[in-house]
Amino acid sequence: MSFSERLRELDGHAQAELVRTGELSRGDLLRAAIERIERLDGSLGSVAVTSFDRALARADEPDGPHPEERGPLHGVPFLLKDLGPTVAGMEATMGSRFLKGFVPAQGSELTDRFEAAGLRVLGKARTAEFGVLPTTENTAQGATVNPWDHTRSAGGSSGGSAAAVAAGLVPVAHANDAGGSIRIPASNCGVFGLKPTRARTPLGPAVGDLMNGLAAEHVVSRSVRDSAAVLDAISGPAPGDPYWAPPVAAGTFARAVAEGPGRRLRIAFSTRAGSGGRLDPACASAVREAAALCAELGHEVVEAEPAVAFTDLVEPFLVLWAAGVSSAISSFALLSGRTPEPGQFEELTWELYEQGRTLSAAGYLLAVSTLQRAARGLAGFYEDEGGGGGERPGRGSRRGYDVLLGPVTSEPAPPLGTFSVGTPRQQLTRAVEFCHETPLANLTGQPAMSVPLHWTEAGLPVGVHATGRFGDEATLFALAAQLEQARPWAHRLPGPGHPRMETRSC
Repeated sequence: MSFSERLRELDGHAQAELVRTGELSRGDLLRAAIERIERLDGSLGSVAVTSFDRALARADEPDGPHPEERGPLHGVPFLLKDLGPTVAGMEATMGSRFLKGFVPAQGSELTDRFEAAGLRVLGKARTAEFGVLPTTENTAQGATVNPWDHTRSAGGSSGGSAAAVAAGLVPVAHANDAGGSIRIPASNCGVFGLKPTRARTPLGPAVGDLMNGLAAEHVVSRSVRDSAAVLDAISGPAPGDPYWAPPVAAGTFARAVAEGPGRRLRIAFSTRAGSGGRLDPACASAVREAAALCAELGHEVVEAEPAVAFTDLVEPFLVLWAAGVSSAISSFALLSGRTPEPGQFEELTWELYEQGRTLSAAGYLLAVSTLQRAARGLAGFYEDEGGGGGERPGRGSRRGYDVLLGPVTSEPAPPLGTFSVGTPRQQLTRAVEFCHETPLANLTGQPAMSVPLHWTEAGLPVGVHATGRFGDEATLFALAAQLEQARPWAHRLPGPGHPRMETRSC
């Protein structure tokens, strides 16, 4: 097995440790990742834009006066999703023919934070056009395939990032999530993906709020500890942000991973049907097996579900979605000096753009208030009777749930082309059905994650969804670390010569 191939199995911490001990240089890590991208991505289609020379030039920059203060991921190869944060001088297409060749002059706060943590940007990962669909098959660049089965979807809209991490091209990659776009591809590709609490990470300087807070920025990764370390590095408001998430009670997310929950969690699980009225048996089995594993680990596990269901909120959610797509296209039209035309976009994207342009202010605010009422109702599921969400409710009160387990999607990774069949409205309906109840965490702003604990008999990964209290990513990270220790997954790689998960993995 080659040196580059051995690195595929290592997470970011392990790769950075090779640099810290002097076994490898930062340039060695980057050149090995570049070799893997050039050798393997032709069949995956995960990378949209490369910037190898820029990364290699920065690999040789001096460490500064205090190299001992470098973070745990210093020197690790990294991909940005080609949607959202920009890099000055690097093409930004948002997965669309409309922006082909557009090179922004300004970078983003989030990009600066990634690079300040020592992550080395090798380029950008493919995305669904403007993040619209839960698959990454844009007409501008082509389909990103699932590394475990090249006839199936990698998920979306962060499918390029998830496929690259699952295939071992890089150990961690940027992703964002306004309706499941971190968690869905993480589930499809068998990697770890956590959507942070609303406003935990910055969106500026160009944007302060996206879709009334639906969108969150973070990563997908091979390991839980990598995800926690990145969130520690990028968390916190930037000057001028309209609002921000509460402080981290555990101190750091890395500490939560290292220490574990430290108490018996109260965990609910649910396998109720989603928007399409059905749930694939493999997805239901994944949830039940994860619930059983949590019970084995000593947690209190109860079958229960909140009264709020995504099926009741689809229409107001789609109002925000159309407004967000329309706003994003209009913003990039101004930045690029281009005029949007129907032939430059996929049919569904253009329909959402047009719908967003015709929305009334009153209709938009009504959708916002409807979703906010639902968020308050859902919050009660996690809070102790009387409020507070503490560990010691008073006599006669009911302790709220710490975590809710459920399916990420209504079925395992579907065949490529699934979401391009029919009219734009039919495509959107199919996408909503596939997303199950995953968008609820975007509507409420709660943290949620996909944990890769289950594989089907056909060898497809199926993630388990876990939602936590608002502001409490620490509990999710602590639980995920427990699950990872009990049923490790980070060393699993698709392809000949590498072990696959057993069918029954939890």
